[in-house]
Amino acid sequence: MLEVSNVSKKYGKVVANSDINFQVNDGEITVLLGPNGAGKSTIIKCICGLLRFEGKISIDGIQNRELKAKAKIGYVPEMPVLYDMLTVEEHLEFIARGYNLNDWKEYGEELLKRFELDDKRTKFGKELSKGMQQKVSICCALLPKPKVIIFDEPLVGLDPHAIKSLRETIMELKSQGVSMVISTHMIDSVEDYWDVAHIMMKGKIVATKYKEESENSNKSLEELFFSITEGKGE
Repeated sequence: MLEVSNVSKKYGKVVANSDINFQVNDGEITVLLGPNGAGKSTIIKCICGLLRFEGKISIDGIQNRELKAKAKIGYVPEMPVLYDMLTVEEHLEFIARGYNLNDWKEYGEELLKRFELDDKRTKFGKELSKGMQQKVSICCALLPKPKVIIFDEPLVGLDPHAIKSLRETIMELKSQGVSMVISTHMIDSVEDYWDVAHIMMKGKIVATKYKEESENSNKSLEELFFSITEGKGE
């Protein structure tokens, strides 16, 4: 479980996040939606421990700044950042050593095959396309089998097969009780598998919608989003 309580983040006088509160239960998919500059990436970086902030964030009851909490988080950034002179398989080994993983190679092979990287294992990071780099980033995030996974625009740059594989993987993780946060502009990409949607504007969560509400109102997530951000909803 991920819990975000009264989190605020400022850059000088600029308020990027203001009193953000939400939780993601085990096996739940929470989506963060909002226009550019809404504060989605900032709250994600706060959750992952990449920024200092005011408030509290915990993973399974452990404050996110602690090493035990960091070991439970997987993070797929919007822009993959690989090491130029590490091969694909060396990236996995780097993660395995960093997390002190044992018996990880079989799962690593499974991930490489799933995302069609098994024939690219000896390619250096600098030799890979943006889409390939994104797939390596996803594999690295999944390798430690984290309890909480944060995806920031995960589908950008992926080919259709990789998108299908990632969607299938997300549903498998959900069934295994993994908590997931997905930040995206591509609303239609998460239309079929979101549980809770937080709509952000100007650093705040201005509305929270649940899948059951959407189904009962016969409105798609995209329709709900525009009704709120264009001032036609609650």
